[in-house]
Amino acid sequence: MSRSATNAASTFAPSNARGGHPKGLAALFFTEMWERLAFYLMLGILLLYAIDTERGGLGFSVAHGTEIYGTYMAFVYFTPFLGGMIADRYLGYRRSVFIGGLLMASGFFSLGVRSHTTFFVGLILICLGNGLFKPNITAMVGNLYKPGDPKRDTGFNIFYMGINIGAALSALLSAPLRNEWSYNMAFVGAGVGLLIGVTILSINWRKLASADRRPQIDPRDAGLGTIALTILLPAAIFGVIGYYVGGRVDGIRTTLGPITFAFLMGMVPIMFYFLTLVFRASPDEKPGLAALIPVYIAGGAFFMILHLSGGVMTLFTEHRANRQSEWVPNAVEKYYCQKAMPSYFDNADPTLPRPAKESLVVVGPQVEAMFGARRLSEPALAELQQKNPDVKAVAFGEPALEDWKFLATEIHPADQIKVETARDEHGVETVSVKVPETAKPLREVLLLREEGGKKYPVILVSEKTFKQVYQKASEDRLPKGTFLSLFNAELITSFLNPLFVVLLTPLVVAFFTWRIRLGKTVGTARKILYGMLITFVSLLFMAGAARSGGNGESKVTLWWLVVFYVVVTIGELCLSPMGLSLVTKLAPKRLVGLMLGGWFVSTAVGNKLSGFISGLEPTAKMFVILSLAVLGVAMLILILLPMLDRAIKRYGA
Repeated sequence: MSRSATNAASTFAPSNARGGHPKGLAALFFTEMWERLAFYLMLGILLLYAIDTERGGLGFSVAHGTEIYGTYMAFVYFTPFLGGMIADRYLGYRRSVFIGGLLMASGFFSLGVRSHTTFFVGLILICLGNGLFKPNITAMVGNLYKPGDPKRDTGFNIFYMGINIGAALSALLSAPLRNEWSYNMAFVGAGVGLLIGVTILSINWRKLASADRRPQIDPRDAGLGTIALTILLPAAIFGVIGYYVGGRVDGIRTTLGPITFAFLMGMVPIMFYFLTLVFRASPDEKPGLAALIPVYIAGGAFFMILHLSGGVMTLFTEHRANRQSEWVPNAVEKYYCQKAMPSYFDNADPTLPRPAKESLVVVGPQVEAMFGARRLSEPALAELQQKNPDVKAVAFGEPALEDWKFLATEIHPADQIKVETARDEHGVETVSVKVPETAKPLREVLLLREEGGKKYPVILVSEKTFKQVYQKASEDRLPKGTFLSLFNAELITSFLNPLFVVLLTPLVVAFFTWRIRLGKTVGTARKILYGMLITFVSLLFMAGAARSGGNGESKVTLWWLVVFYVVVTIGELCLSPMGLSLVTKLAPKRLVGLMLGGWFVSTAVGNKLSGFISGLEPTAKMFVILSLAVLGVAMLILILLPMLDRAIKRYGA
């Protein structure tokens, strides 16, 4: 189907607007803001929840946790490939966004129940919901503007600000929820936020009718059944083969791993499909579709780096950054800081006071894991008290114990707690604690010692953890019952990037507007090039951060991370909104949802690689290698700039 005047008239919103932008932009802005608040609230703590062994997490190994993180991030951005097609052919944009929002909310509420089963069910529901939500709300933004409207880029920048306002607020909400209650309560908060977004969409349903599209099937387009047989089935077959090969070829098993290799192999038929779209397109459509291929490559490479925030950057901040926060006001500390647990002191400055040795009780690894999950079996508690008669289990609930509520532990019957010890594919031993969803604790207690009439809590640790706390320490000790205060890691990795997007977007827009006034307009394709080059520079800063800390030997100042997020955010503002805008400009209107799905497929590949990278040691060498990979993509965009500029000019973009 060609880009006819009839299609344009029926697809794009009328020009009734305030401030030069269509009225529907505000509704989509706030719908997306709340959805992104929910999404990034969960994402900021997902890996921490999966691997945490001290604050009530699931206790997976880092390798297993990053594998889950990368796979989830891959599929949450792969499903828009199908979601775009479903909207184009059957549901339209509004209904797809509505249904997707409800599915995602269900996923967040599932994560709100602490168990391995609800954890994976929740991630699956979020992936499915995001597939319907994400590409189609973005397509609606593009449909608000007429072809060639110069305000479209600015509209996407405004929309992108909504995304990042939601993301910034997510960190401000998740920290109090998990500090005051638990990881699971934070996930419930995300579900409530998503429902608010769906409500805003429903209230503005009629206002957004002009941004919707009537579902239609072009005779040249394959149906979903055909796509399932020709794309998804081959992708599944390639994935199974990849998993089989990856598990048996040492060179793959010990590097990428079978799951990552399986995913990348499964993507081969998908990528081939998008290439065939270019070859099968009409002469009127082919230049635009061909120009999107390098845009996809740049997008995938960039999000491979940006989404390290929930992976290796979170681990770097949690374990290798100095997060002490004693200087902040008490009102801030109460909600946005957490107490330092024993693992924090492994590579802390030797002069930093450690907990009093009486505050740590040495137990076996399985009991340490149960205490870290804040769930002890009755026999484990009885054995602990037999060996340590001075340790008392005091019922939690007294106001005097409120300051230590983060150590409150549920006591369960022995048959309700299952402790499993295993080794991952890297040989790292992990101890996980499983409790049925329906399990109810017998009581909740604090483990206390008493000395001189004063009570103080104790923490159960293994012999290995005990040695790590004190092996590099001076003789300074914290008073019994006193704990160091630390910023939550997500306040760095989830808050700084969206905060800087909000703060820097007006400056970046003003800069490019100034260039237009000078008659030296920076084209959309060149903005993408600049974004890749700036991202290259940001990784060099992280290489410097890793080197300054001796690659994990000591903790580094948070200023390294602040600078990294300032620089990478500038790169993001040059690239990400422009990539989304280009897809809506260059794709035929009948394929906008599908081609936006292609953008998210490329992001999915980048995200899977992001998960793989997050399982590596964050050394200076690793960040340098990543920076060179990004530089290579930037050089590809530089070579293809003339082709991209011609396509953009041809379609009045």
